[in-house]
Amino acid sequence: MRAREALTNAATLASYSAGLQVMFRVLTFILNGYTLRYVSKETIGVVNVRVPLGVFWALLMAWVWLNLVAIPDPAVIPHYEVGVVAFGFSAVVELLAEPMWVLAQVHMLVSVKVIAESLAIAVKCVLTVVCITLVPHWGLYVFSLAQILHSFTLLACYLLYFMKFIGSREAQRKSFPLTSLTDLLPKPLPRQHVIDLQLAKLTWTFYKQSMLKQILTEGERYVMTFLNVLNFGEQGIYDIVNNLGSLVARFLFLPIEESFYIFFANVLERGKDPRHQREEDVGLAALVLKMLLKMVFLIGMTISVFGYSYSQLALDIYGGSWLSSGPGPGLLRCYCVYVLLLAVNGVTECFTFAAMSNQEVSRYNFVMLALSLSFLGLSYCLTWWHGAIGFILANCLNMGLRITHSLWYIRRYFRSTEHRPLRGLQLATPLLLVYLTSGVVTVISQAALCCDQGLFSRSLHVLFGAICLLAVVVAIVSTEPKLVQFIRAHFLSRDKTEIVKWE
Repeated sequence: MRAREALTNAATLASYSAGLQVMFRVLTFILNGYTLRYVSKETIGVVNVRVPLGVFWALLMAWVWLNLVAIPDPAVIPHYEVGVVAFGFSAVVELLAEPMWVLAQVHMLVSVKVIAESLAIAVKCVLTVVCITLVPHWGLYVFSLAQILHSFTLLACYLLYFMKFIGSREAQRKSFPLTSLTDLLPKPLPRQHVIDLQLAKLTWTFYKQSMLKQILTEGERYVMTFLNVLNFGEQGIYDIVNNLGSLVARFLFLPIEESFYIFFANVLERGKDPRHQREEDVGLAALVLKMLLKMVFLIGMTISVFGYSYSQLALDIYGGSWLSSGPGPGLLRCYCVYVLLLAVNGVTECFTFAAMSNQEVSRYNFVMLALSLSFLGLSYCLTWWHGAIGFILANCLNMGLRITHSLWYIRRYFRSTEHRPLRGLQLATPLLLVYLTSGVVTVISQAALCCDQGLFSRSLHVLFGAICLLAVVVAIVSTEPKLVQFIRAHFLSRDKTEIVKWE
């Protein structure tokens, strides 16, 4: 029952996280759309592309950003220096909350993480909207103040929660290891060395992996900043499209990845052959992996198919004509394909990193190093060839390589068993035909009715899309009954103690 309890906890954490994030993200989505009508795209580019995180790098990178990279024109972007210092300071504040974030994840404290992060984002957006409406001449002061308030709100939420949680009955039931908040502070342990060599080695492994993943996920921003391949306006448009396109990845795929990583890590013994583990645990892990792959693959396919025809309309509604008439629609269409790759990679890497031994993780760091270097090179070359779209193409190629490695590992892991979880990536022929038909219909609708034909034509375009989407949903329900039962039992049902019956 340990494995089934882990599944229940993971599904609860993922569903609650996704639900709460959707609720708060809707508010921030609306407020961000309002902000875009009052702030220049150059300001967006400076704010969202030009400030990295990390306490170790804060002072050094602040000096680099102020002295070595191109400084924006003060007449266009005033108070740039204040912005650099403010964002570096906010990064240090957020890192103080990081240990509490880790504790919340490990002990399945469902609500604190999402509420803290969502409330901090909501506070940041509300303050930004109020300031740009009342004092738009403050420029980067607005975003700097909002970012600092965001960081302190995040830290305050975690502190208040753990001040109440530590010592409570729930903490005792969960065998919570801390007795007071001071236990989070670094201090030497009695009769032990100041530095534990094994922990230091493990920390260094994770640090290297984190740095490499930072390059893989945010590398294009460093290329933009240091190589000046895009101007500030183009950087702003790219960032807006990137944030809009990654909404599903942030509030749906990321909670699934984080929650089910914990599930796989609890159910499987790291680095151990599945033949030498409990058959029930291995079978459940394989089945859950198959269902998750099927679920996120269908979500990604739906976004890719419909995203092509509705990108321009979405950008026009969100940011106005200046966002929908330039390179924005092309960027968002490419990003919709990238979302499909993000979906598959999140689940496959979630399983891979939970099942790998420490030695395999260390070896994989070298693979990530090669991927990071190739990604930076591809980003530079493809951007010179095709502008901002080159960044998305480089991300797609990089993500494809990461998926290939994870698929190879999963196939090798289960080859000695009867389980084949990668079949979750296979779709029924009728469903593929519905996707193809929907794509053709919506493309024709977009060409004939959107987006300069007036409100009635736009409404017809949306109606055609709704009909096609309904057809896709009906096809999924008809062809994937086991997936529907899985989602209903573990994400939608209030009673998550039901024994899994959908194998």
